[in-house]
Amino acid sequence: MNSPDKNAALHAPDPTTTSVDAPGRDAIARTLDALYDGRQPRTYENPNPWSRGGDDPLDAISVWQRAAPVPHWHYVSYGLSDLYAKKSGSAASGYGFELTLRVAFEGSAGEPPLWPMHLLQSLARYVYRSGHGFHDGHRMSINGPMSLGSPTALCSMAFTFDPELPAIATPNGSVAFLQVVGLTLDEEAVAHKWDTRKLLDTLLPFMPLWTTDLQRLSLLGKPGVLITATEGIRRDGSSSSAAYTDLLDLHEQKRWLRKALVRVTLGARQIEQLAEFIPLRLPFGKTFELTGPRGRLRFELGKKNNWRLGRDRVLHLQVSAQTVQELATLLHPREGVYKLPSFQHILWDVKPTTIRNAEGGIVDVIG
Repeated sequence: MNSPDKNAALHAPDPTTTSVDAPGRDAIARTLDALYDGRQPRTYENPNPWSRGGDDPLDAISVWQRAAPVPHWHYVSYGLSDLYAKKSGSAASGYGFELTLRVAFEGSAGEPPLWPMHLLQSLARYVYRSGHGFHDGHRMSINGPMSLGSPTALCSMAFTFDPELPAIATPNGSVAFLQVVGLTLDEEAVAHKWDTRKLLDTLLPFMPLWTTDLQRLSLLGKPGVLITATEGIRRDGSSSSAAYTDLLDLHEQKRWLRKALVRVTLGARQIEQLAEFIPLRLPFGKTFELTGPRGRLRFELGKKNNWRLGRDRVLHLQVSAQTVQELATLLHPREGVYKLPSFQHILWDVKPTTIRNAEGGIVDVIG
């Protein structure tokens, strides 16, 4: 996920609704009507959504102005669940969730800003194109500011259940409300090493209702936050069980009368991830997987070092407690071919990783 799209179709509030039967949308609207005691939102309709051949998946986004506990806009999407006829074959409605976002404002509110609507449409487009939904505790890097065109330290996002909107049952299945929460890069780094949901709970006293404030700086300097997170990392390890990459290839090289070699080709960024997560997963009895289009690495703690390449192109690595630090320190995020003392039959072929921002520009090259 790279870009909150700047071109998502948005139209002025339209208080009217179509005559098309929409039991899913009606159920969501009733839930919001109960929360806001009948107050009418600003609703931005998409006249040509994905379901009718358009580019933007969401049919509409409703926005409420709030004064408490801090002044903010509350955005809620319509379109990731089955709004009309039931399409999904599961107990969930559509992807099983809608997105929400709370954005702080100061002074007179005026009209709600448009960038959150572009962001929600972009996130929905990612879900539709990839087929992967979001869940409570997920996070996503943006490789740029959360709001294009607005200076902000928020360059990452977390997802958690909206604190005021529990999941509901609709005629088309269940729908949860997942709130997008802006994070700074150092907060994201702590979430990686620990647990996104636990970090959000730690930050909650300093960001009521997990309201996203583009003006804020990192909250790790607030009293007790970093101490709590550090203790949590030492106690729990990391909740990050897997990472995904566009570059991961496995090639077995057969050798006469000798054990085969396996060449693992991957990016320097993924070497950084392995060095970060293996010590935060394996010593706690947790596995870690790195998945790519042409293979998968699965690391787990073992009594001795061992490896096996399965027919499903999964390289299983059992790593002893003594070797965990070797993996974390001897694999370097620099271009080259490496061999570790404890895994002499595995060659690590590291390629540079290019990091791009939301507009496609190169912001960094690792390796």
